[in-house]
Amino acid sequence: MKHGKKYLEAVKQVDKTRQFTFVEAADLVKKVAFAKFDETVEMSLNLSLKKSQSVRDTVVLPHQFSAEKRVLVFAKGDKAQEALDAGATYVGDTDLVEKIRGGWMEFDVAVATPDMMKDVGRLGPILGRRGLMPNPKTQTVTFDIKGALEELKKGRVEFRSDKTGVVHLAVGKVSMDADKIAENAQVVLSEVLRKKPSDAKGDFLKSIALSSTMGPGVMVSVKEN
Repeated sequence: MKHGKKYLEAVKQVDKTRQFTFVEAADLVKKVAFAKFDETVEMSLNLSLKKSQSVRDTVVLPHQFSAEKRVLVFAKGDKAQEALDAGATYVGDTDLVEKIRGGWMEFDVAVATPDMMKDVGRLGPILGRRGLMPNPKTQTVTFDIKGALEELKKGRVEFRSDKTGVVHLAVGKVSMDADKIAENAQVVLSEVLRKKPSDAKGDFLKSIALSSTMGPGVMVSVKEN
């Protein structure tokens, strides 16, 4: 992959022989960011997982940095009213199912009551590949609609390991204080470690890196964090 001059200049400022604390890494990521827009700061956790193992959950980040999500709720009756009262962007039942089947996708996250999943399940091929399918594991299939919406508004995000055992998650913006980026990263790390499979052997956490959208990776010390 060929990189531009600005990227190569940024790489020169990163000491590849060192591993940093989260605060030091966040500070360096901010320093070497060169894009004209407010880049996202991303964290990659490389985990030691067997093919049969995965790590998946949600976490509320202490410092928000993204625009408020457009939340769609599949619910009927009292629960539909609860969703409206709690500030859902869109609320409906089979009408929304049909609308999505017709190609409409103007939302960022979907929540459903358990009794709606029979209908919502028909959207599996559409929502599944976009990571939008309501799931009990991510607390997006629930009768506690108000609680789910409150958590989403606080900044609850989902993390999951990919096929190679890497958890990749946005933890801030370059415009944020390094301390706040570091705190978000530390909270994610703690939650990922908490989800370590009981039968995982050896060193579960292999490496940690922070980077901006366009910038080079900065290695974070596994032992110091």
